[in-house]
Amino acid sequence: MQTFKQPLSLEEEAYYFSRFKEGDLNARNTLIEYNLRLVAHIVKKYQTGNRNTEDLISIGTIGLIKAINTYDTNKGSRLVTYASRCIENELLMRLRQERKETREVSLYEPIGTDKEGNEISLIDIIRIDEESVLHDIIVSDHIRHIADLFFSELDAREQLIIAMRYGLFDQSEYTQQTIAKKLNISRSYVSRIEKKALQKLRNALTR
Repeated sequence: MQTFKQPLSLEEEAYYFSRFKEGDLNARNTLIEYNLRLVAHIVKKYQTGNRNTEDLISIGTIGLIKAINTYDTNKGSRLVTYASRCIENELLMRLRQERKETREVSLYEPIGTDKEGNEISLIDIIRIDEESVLHDIIVSDHIRHIADLFFSELDAREQLIIAMRYGLFDQSEYTQQTIAKKLNISRSYVSRIEKKALQKLRNALTR
């Protein structure tokens, strides 16, 4: 278990800051070392079962270093107050980045290969259409299940039309009008089938 040093007194803190402002980097290192206990204290609020404590302390320490580098002793606020904000900001910034990366992974996650053996992901086969329910499917937390649901939820005609519309599997990507001509049905009928199929997928994802 890591042991952190007790905080410096106000007099000691002022002394080391004056040394640091004069260019003494060892004084800065002392300020960092004696404030690591503050980092550990703040990190406790962000600990979960899947987060490594040492990683969080490393991130929080970056915030502490930024705080010491930019702290103005003439502003009146105590270092502990200013550093706490910097440490929390650094942790929150990293956690927001993690959430962003998680959302990106769900779209770029490999789901199979095409007919030539190339790896494909959801982003390769899904096209955003703001006028349809496809957008809702894309932002779903369960987007990775679409491939399985395609076969379990859609009938043969729905599968064919969705595959042709979005270029899935061995199909080329076609407009509704082109599909209508190929299947000898009206464009409006293709549109209805497409919307119904996408609605089925959305309903399945939210069950």
